[in-house]
Amino acid sequence: MTPGLLPLLLLLLAGPPAVQPAPPTCYSRMLSLSREVTGDARRLQAMEPSEACVRYLPRLYLDIHNYCVLAKMRDFVASPQCWKVAQVDALKDKVRKLYTIMNSFCRRDLVFLSDDCDALEYPVPVTTVLPGRQR
Repeated sequence: MTPGLLPLLLLLLAGPPAVQPAPPTCYSRMLSLSREVTGDARRLQAMEPSEACVRYLPRLYLDIHNYCVLAKMRDFVASPQCWKVAQVDALKDKVRKLYTIMNSFCRRDLVFLSDDCDALEYPVPVTTVLPGRQR
């Protein structure tokens, strides 16, 4: 075997180099943070609240493609319920962060597809139909 062939053979046997994922885009950051906030809000209201005020917090379903989401986030952060409750304060901090990202840093990356404010109060459950299973 030639001396130059051995390193090449070792590289081939080692496999392809690890691929670095693409850095998050503004849009992907908004989308993931909105899903995180929605999930945190759902869990907070589903658990047995140690604070009765949690029952009176506004529902928080965020669709970043709905123009009403900006007002919904402002209302949630400004709601007077649950002052000084750690979990609620943490959630409000995330909502503030998302609002800032949407309104300042990523404003040009966002496209609003609707302005249906009721859809943020009563979201339509998402159902997935597998291909070939439609009737």
